[in-house]
Amino acid sequence: MLWRRRVEPFTRPFVYAWFRARRGLTLGVRGVVTDAEGRVLLIEHTYVHGWYLPGGGVERGETAETALAREMQEEAGVRVLGRPSLVSVHSNEPRHPGDHVLVYRVHAWAPCAANAQGEIHKVGWFAPDALPDGTTPSTRRRIVEALHGAECDPMW
Repeated sequence: MLWRRRVEPFTRPFVYAWFRARRGLTLGVRGVVTDAEGRVLLIEHTYVHGWYLPGGGVERGETAETALAREMQEEAGVRVLGRPSLVSVHSNEPRHPGDHVLVYRVHAWAPCAANAQGEIHKVGWFAPDALPDGTTPSTRRRIVEALHGAECDPMW
């Protein structure tokens, strides 16, 4: 499935144009989840390089929390228990015009079967101070903000 990474740079402008025409503004969610050892959950997609917090787009008719729960299960095999806490809101304007991302802290969760269809290449748990090579700069910043109370940057 890693062929998607080679195709993605060429398809990205068309996908974003479609989202923009269909939605105008877009909204995404990401979840910061830790295990009993304090390790943070990250995913690697099949279509872009790098390690990211699990999450995705909020669909019409969904609340942000519902979208987060759906994406966590699909991508990472994490069933969100209870309500997550909103940590921060970010504009993703430089990379995706009109896009905003909400970051949540998931406090309670249970493992479940992931059901993403070819979207996720790897799922891993990492110590916050020993994230894998390829962890995106914005992912690193969100982890520090969520786990260590750093001031939140309004830009993604």
